[in-house]
Amino acid sequence: MISVSIVNVTSYTGLELLRLLACHPQFEVVSVTARSAVGQRLCDVFPQLRALTASSSVHPEMVITEKPARTDLAFVCLPHAAAAEAVLELVQQGTKVVDLSADFRLHDVAVYEQWYKHVHPAPQMLETAVFGLCERYREQIAQASIVANPGCYATTAILALLPAFAAGIVEPDVVVDGKSGISGAGRSPKQNTHYSEANEDISAYGLDGHRHQPEIVQELIAGAEAGGHPLANGLRLTFIPHLVPMTRGILATCYASLKPEAFERYASKEALRELYTEYYADEPFVHVVDTPPHTKWSYGSNHCFIYPVVDKQAQRLIVVSCLDNLMKGASSQAVQNANRLFGLSETTGLAGIGVYP
Repeated sequence: MISVSIVNVTSYTGLELLRLLACHPQFEVVSVTARSAVGQRLCDVFPQLRALTASSSVHPEMVITEKPARTDLAFVCLPHAAAAEAVLELVQQGTKVVDLSADFRLHDVAVYEQWYKHVHPAPQMLETAVFGLCERYREQIAQASIVANPGCYATTAILALLPAFAAGIVEPDVVVDGKSGISGAGRSPKQNTHYSEANEDISAYGLDGHRHQPEIVQELIAGAEAGGHPLANGLRLTFIPHLVPMTRGILATCYASLKPEAFERYASKEALRELYTEYYADEPFVHVVDTPPHTKWSYGSNHCFIYPVVDKQAQRLIVVSCLDNLMKGASSQAVQNANRLFGLSETTGLAGIGVYP
């Protein structure tokens, strides 16, 4: 068995990792940390874990510690800045890391410091960290020591637009309208996530700039270049997230103008669908569908559903994409990356479909 530690297990992403790893046939959780719960047993903090059997890869009687034990693999679920410091220590002791924070997603330290407003604690490691999107970087992930798990909004938008940018069919001017459930804000209570504030309400936020924006730009530029269609003048992106009154799930509607020659070729739904299905032909977790997807389709799973269509009047590509923000947007994608890190099938422990209704 491959030994696993989870750093900051009391986060939503940490709890989802426990749920997923409890049934994983190759990973065994032997160490968990959380500063707010040091000395307590997992089953005291999360009583639902008492349902686990003796054969589970997670032991509910495990005591939460302040520091992780030395393990083969660590999932780091800390906020940015604190995560980088923890990752640095783990890598130095020979542990492979999947980092669920933003600390290693951006390759350019100046861009990171612009968006996160502090000096990066380990800038020398940005060059070796791999962006953890298996659909783009599975070969690099297999050789990595640090995998930077992508952001939830970023994953949704990147998967929606990668085929179009790789094929060079759209102009480098994109609008992404994203809507997320409240769990994306984390477990710490805030006024705007209280039930009476969020229920029966929808609101936009991050209009001055959301931190997933540079991730999307970075990866769409890289995808265009990898497809042989480099963006000479970069990419202009307007990204507006919204908070909606549901527990989990993200829906992104993405807009990009088609190049004139591309409109002639991809104006039909069949031609555009063929482009997308060919791009994702061998992907177990990305599905091109015939109708606009619902967030409930992906609830509790690692699956992403994508619906591309052309607005013929405006000659604009529209792609609707959805996934579970705590799963493909965080924890299950982290397990997918970890599977790749250790030479396992990416679907190991992740075969389930979404919970519906």
